Amino acid sequence: MDLDLLGTFLDVYRTGSLSAAATAGGLSQPAVSGRLARLERQAGGPLFDRTPRGVLPTARADELARRIAPHLDALRQAVPAGGPEAPEPLGTVRLAGPAELMSLRVLPALAPLIARGLTVRASFGLAEDLLAALGRCEYDLVVSAIRPAARALRATPLIDEQFVLVATPALARTVDAALLGANPVTALSHLPLVAYAEDLPIVRRYWRSEFGRRPPNPVALTVPDLRAVLAAVVAGVGASVLPRYLADPALASGAVIQLHRPVIEPLNTLYLVTKPGCGGRSAEVVHAHLRDHARQWGSL
Repeated sequence: MDLDLLGTFLDVYRTGSLSAAATAGGLSQPAVSGRLARLERQAGGPLFDRTPRGVLPTARADELARRIAPHLDALRQAVPAGGPEAPEPLGTVRLAGPAELMSLRVLPALAPLIARGLTVRASFGLAEDLLAALGRCEYDLVVSAIRPAARALRATPLIDEQFVLVATPALARTVDAALLGANPVTALSHLPLVAYAEDLPIVRRYWRSEFGRRPPNPVALTVPDLRAVLAAVVAGVGASVLPRYLADPALASGAVIQLHRPVIEPLNTLYLVTKPGCGGRSAEVVHAHLRDHARQWGSL
């Protein structure tokens, strides 16, 4: 088998994406598809199942990767780069975003690229601060919960967050169900809130979207980490609004329940933001990989 075919196969296998493999190998996506088709003919069957969220390796692919990966990696290390078709090293990317999403979704998704030699310098912070730093080229790529206003920055939609209003079952039992249907603001007004910040950015947005006004509730705790907000809610401190991806495990276990069920859960779009001239090929590879990987997440 042609080593180029095997190299492309291994890139697809490790990234789970034809486009990410194309970027990593310095090829077009049709070229990657063509190489993969040739290799599948030689292998005697499909190596990947194509899905809307990327590609999934078959058992034949798992076995081929197990057999060739150590040898191909050794060859890649032994043969100096610089030939006309040799892909550049992945290098380093300076990536920033919200701590919770970066910790639970973004950074784990980069494991295949890190295994191929990518170095990640991750930072956490608030969207406004991170976008301002990106404008100064202090980062290569920012995951942002807001669309940047600056024209110098380019934003690509990544994924939609869904938000849910949650509390413990004990607190939920203090809410009058009939009043909740007729006047939810009044029905929920006695519940203490756990919030991400003093101005209640997530909670306030939910109340205004669903109920048409700010929450009148007392605020029991503010803490700038949504994982800590969830822990406080589970402990019975109060109610809060959280991204569904973060709340789902506690909802599934029964530690918290959803207090209010809107017809359509409020959404917030997350963006991948870059600045032309900042970052390089590493940022382009990460950008393509995260966009492909986000299809596997669905709505968060």
